[in-house]
Amino acid sequence: MNKTRLEAFSDAVIAIIMTIMVLELKIPHGADLEALRPLLPVFLAYILSFLYLGIYWNNHHHMLQATRTVNGKVLWANLLLLFWLSLIPFATGWMGENHFAPLPTAVYGVVLLMCAISYTLLQSKLTKHSQGENAMLAEAVGSDIKGKISLALYVIAIGLAFVQQNISHAIYLLVALMWFIPDRRIERRITQ
Repeated sequence: MNKTRLEAFSDAVIAIIMTIMVLELKIPHGADLEALRPLLPVFLAYILSFLYLGIYWNNHHHMLQATRTVNGKVLWANLLLLFWLSLIPFATGWMGENHFAPLPTAVYGVVLLMCAISYTLLQSKLTKHSQGENAMLAEAVGSDIKGKISLALYVIAIGLAFVQQNISHAIYLLVALMWFIPDRRIERRITQ
């Protein structure tokens, strides 16, 4: 099966998720800087989530560039990823509106963890598909140490959300920074 519709649909869904997130930002009721102060937690959560969505979009694009074809299992794995990504605006809003309270911070981490698990599952389905048609992706991904470290860090951050939320937020930011630059393994493999 051709991958074009999968790419187009995924791009559209991620664009809609980003749009929903920005529409959730409330307009301040004042014309001075003091009017922005209550919105700061929501805005900071928005920035982090926008960064995450951008990272997923970028790495999803790179992963599909190294992919030749897809099948039904890949389509379902991609839908699972899009489902979890679609929950980012909810988790972002809840965490920001409640000034990074423990439970919303943990739920945010659970959503990020499930996005990462879904991405890993999609990557696995793509690498196993079509008797090696996607061998370039399989070779580029290798053992995916960065992905495994990310999963472990999310689990740690979820637990720490009930002890020290600031450490959880730092871990969420650290994982985002780890993935900020698109997966170079795939870029290297594509250019060869």
